[in-house]
Amino acid sequence: MNTPITDNAFDANSFLKTLTTRPGIYKMLNGQGDIIYIGKAKNLKNRVSSYFKTQSVSIKQQTMVAKIAAIEVIVTHTEGEALLLECQQIKHHRPRYNICLRDDKSFPYIFLSSEQAFPQLAFHRGAKKKRGQYFGPYPSASAARESMKQLQKLFPVRQCEDAVYNHRTRPCLQHQIERCTAPCVGFIDQASYAHDVDNTILFLEGKGGQLIEQLISRMEQAADAQEYEKAAMYRDRIAKLRQVLERNFVQGEKGDVDIIACATKANLACVQVFFIRHGQHLGNKVFFPKMSEEHDPAAILQAFIPQYYLEKQIPLELITSHEPGEIQLLMEVLSSQAKHTVLISPNVRGERLKWLQMALTNAENALMSKLADKQGLHSRFLSLQEILGCQELPNRLECFDISHTQGEQTVASCVVFDQDGPVKSAYRRYNIEGITGGDDYAAMHQAVLRRFKRLKLENKTTQENTMAEIAATEISKRYPDAITGMPDILFIDGGKGQVQAAEKALAEININNVMIVGVSKGPDRKPGMEKLIQAGHDQPLEFNAGASGLLLIQHIRDEAHRFAITGHRQRRGKVTKQSILESISGLGAKRRQVLLKQFGGLQGVSQAGVDALCSVDGISRQLAQRIYEHFHHQDDY
Repeated sequence: MNTPITDNAFDANSFLKTLTTRPGIYKMLNGQGDIIYIGKAKNLKNRVSSYFKTQSVSIKQQTMVAKIAAIEVIVTHTEGEALLLECQQIKHHRPRYNICLRDDKSFPYIFLSSEQAFPQLAFHRGAKKKRGQYFGPYPSASAARESMKQLQKLFPVRQCEDAVYNHRTRPCLQHQIERCTAPCVGFIDQASYAHDVDNTILFLEGKGGQLIEQLISRMEQAADAQEYEKAAMYRDRIAKLRQVLERNFVQGEKGDVDIIACATKANLACVQVFFIRHGQHLGNKVFFPKMSEEHDPAAILQAFIPQYYLEKQIPLELITSHEPGEIQLLMEVLSSQAKHTVLISPNVRGERLKWLQMALTNAENALMSKLADKQGLHSRFLSLQEILGCQELPNRLECFDISHTQGEQTVASCVVFDQDGPVKSAYRRYNIEGITGGDDYAAMHQAVLRRFKRLKLENKTTQENTMAEIAATEISKRYPDAITGMPDILFIDGGKGQVQAAEKALAEININNVMIVGVSKGPDRKPGMEKLIQAGHDQPLEFNAGASGLLLIQHIRDEAHRFAITGHRQRRGKVTKQSILESISGLGAKRRQVLLKQFGGLQGVSQAGVDALCSVDGISRQLAQRIYEHFHHQDDY
């Protein structure tokens, strides 16, 4: 327990006069003796002095500085030592104003023993004391166990403990479901078992392409020898292996890489880490750093990287979504810890950029899920009520958006939120027809008019049939597009023009009890800088940029945008499939034959991804993309 500091009046000038200019860390304490912030500095005097220059610090930093009752320093030899010490102290004390991460357990591995005639494949965590090969690390126990489950289906190497294996007198259930060849009772010879072990090693080392070529060769040999059942077994194994590799394979990667992406919104941040070992994607892990104030992604990564990799195995390279501060210092310290050169790459291209974008998308999705947590949803509705000046707490929100490509295949979306979050069963899309291409105002008018005409029809039908007591389910059968209930607030993704178009549509059908609010993108389309334009008001609404109600508005706006885009892509991609592979330009007879052989038939080709397709000889990435798009014109919603 910290000892309270009785004199809360901190004399910064006196303290700074005696402060050293050497590197080290500083701890800021409040009046209760609690550490509220820990930092490191190359020059302690210059760094600490900067906190007391009011013209150069933010309001939030001034709030923190006002709580300082004492500052303690620890001098180090180098800035690198200060960085390591800072990370250790932050993890131990978890100060309020630092970006803090939770401590993690050690990483799990897959272990293949080497001392037995019939080696065992096992899950491993902790010190590497047993003799054998260790594959990993995996981001989580579930990721490691999932890989072991896949291996059981592909190459049935035993996974039972030695104590169980040595005392078996008959095959276990794993043999009966074809996930073990029962070496415990002599159902397989050592040479054949060793063959499965070798295949397992190839798979875990990321040499899936070499493994597939070997299986194809054996399949063709079996077919030439008219051993069709054996050939079919190899064909099925190839298909399963293709599916696994397609999920895990990272195009162009051969070594160990971590991909780190950070997304922020309001005072929340999400860091997503993708683990790549031997060119295979082993899985990912999500972190939500604890922050007392909003930080930009670069600052969060600067704090995250040393805290996370301290006392952990560090890969050869870290690919980051943003360039962390002091990147050279970070690389020097990590390289020293890892005993090998560690690169931090914030700017990547090609396949690496694709994976980085995937990690960033996952971080953004995880952050949105966190924001949509029901515990905080009610407070966001309260904040929204305050922002818009509603007399009562809003219960139902709707948002419209328009999507098209140069005016073609225009689609409007309508998404619905209530106090429990998104109501996806009430989402609707509208194919817009009969307007000038690219006229977003006319498209918005048509979508809103169609939506609320259906609503009025539903309400009228309900009133007319009240005495007949027609059930609501019967009404929904008659009017499948009808919505239940009138929205309290109608959000429009756009500015004054779109708001006026929606207002005009509602006026045409005499609906005047719905608040219409336009959400106009701010400068540089930066989230958090939106302008809210309420129908009937000349000027945008004024509100606190940090209000939680704005998060709710951003969430429903982004969901409407996503739903509109996927609908537009679906409409644009509806092309009649005439002769399947024959209709794909650039895909001749020989290439079609190779594809069908590699993937075990047309169904396998249709389920393959771009990376898997272009790994086949003669199939370029452009051709693989065309093949993939030919089979995948479906909405992801």
